[in-house]
Amino acid sequence: MARITIEDCMKRVSNRFLLCNMVAKRVKQVRDGSEYLVSSAKNEDIVVSLREIAAGKIILKEKENKENS
Repeated sequence: MARITIEDCMKRVSNRFLLCNMVAKRVKQVRDGSEYLVSSAKNEDIVVSLREIAAGKIILKEKENKENS
C-alpha cells in the first residue's frame, strides 16, 4: 500500500495545526471504540486517521458562533 504523506492530507485541510488537532481527535475516537472508515491492514491508529482524512472520510465541522443580544 502506498505511503500516506502530510501533503495528501493538506489537500483537504487548510493548515498543519488544524490537521494535527483533527488527527488527535480521531485517534481518541478510534481508541474509544469507533470503527475505521477506511480499510488499512496492520497500521497504527495515527496512520489510519491520516488515511481517513486524505480519503475525505473525515471533514471539519465548523462551530456556529452564538451571539447574545
